[in-house]
Amino acid sequence: MRTPLSVVIGAGGTGGHIYPGLALAEALRRAVPDAVVSFVGTTRGLEGELIPRAGYRLHTVDMIPFDPSLGAKRYLLPAALLKSGAQCRSILKAQGAQVAVGMGGYPSAPVIVGAKMAGLPSLIHESNAVPGRANQFAARLTSNIAVAFDRSRAHLSGGQDALTTGMPIAASLAALDRPTLRAEARRALGVPAGARLVLVNGGSLGAARLTAAAVGLAHRWRDRADVHLLIKTGPAQLDDTVRQLSGMPGARAVPYLDRMDLAYAAADLVVCRAGSATVAELATTGVPAVLVPYPHAPGDHQTHNARVLSDAGAGLLVPDAETTAFRLAGLIEPLLADPARLAAMSGAADPGNHARAAGLLAARVLELASYPTSYTREYAA
Repeated sequence: MRTPLSVVIGAGGTGGHIYPGLALAEALRRAVPDAVVSFVGTTRGLEGELIPRAGYRLHTVDMIPFDPSLGAKRYLLPAALLKSGAQCRSILKAQGAQVAVGMGGYPSAPVIVGAKMAGLPSLIHESNAVPGRANQFAARLTSNIAVAFDRSRAHLSGGQDALTTGMPIAASLAALDRPTLRAEARRALGVPAGARLVLVNGGSLGAARLTAAAVGLAHRWRDRADVHLLIKTGPAQLDDTVRQLSGMPGARAVPYLDRMDLAYAAADLVVCRAGSATVAELATTGVPAVLVPYPHAPGDHQTHNARVLSDAGAGLLVPDAETTAFRLAGLIEPLLADPARLAAMSGAADPGNHARAAGLLAARVLELASYPTSYTREYAA
């Protein structure tokens, strides 16, 4: 009798680690419908909301960030890692896991430690062009490494042997046909006929800098009927942003966007941070972008991520400190008036393997679990 497939995925903190983990879980369930997939995270991040909402079990452990700004508390990191690693070992045994996967971010490191303790195969996926501290550490504990971007290989122990899978993205984005979905998407989002839609996306937690600049753009464009603004603020900034947009029908603020396929299909241009998941989604869907890297990202990895698109001509890079309504207007207004240039930016995006990344990563997990399927052969080819 076949043993049910059981995989435990470490992912937490921000959506940039959680959503790719969910995309992997989705791919595993497509391959093995009765697979048992669960997650490990902490009580601090968005995983407490996003993972259960997606229908997966979340186990929480006592882990602290790999963050020098913790001051003296950083000396607690080895003890926290051992404690949370032991917690993960117990979780892996209780779940009957065959493979443990770390998607990056500090909540995922204990899963790799726990797998080492339990003698189970493990796999890490590095999503950023410059790896974070958690995966730099975890790469020393496993020989199975996957990366979203080739340029991150040089920063990981054993990175020269890493598998380049791309960034796992949701199936709805991997298969997105923007022209076909565009009319439906614009109706769903209330975009007036003939108006250009600028989507301002501050990421899973929102970005105060981008939201403030977007409000400034809304005031600048308040008398224009040909431009519409959709601002994803995150929950913390929503009420204040809605108040500031009062009386401006051409701008709307929302805390989340559950249907990013609709948002990308409707948008003519996106202004956003440069998290790895966002960059992969833009590269796959071909939406032109103005990228504003988060300036405090470890290793300045968002700037390196953004250059994947800007170097190809698919996006423009603007430093956070320069991101004002005036600066953005000077970039956006000429773009909106030049459909040929927007089309050229869209065509310059290199989709790479991102649309297949979840399947490629799932195939590697199934190989490590010694779980042969036609799905494995299809994606490993």
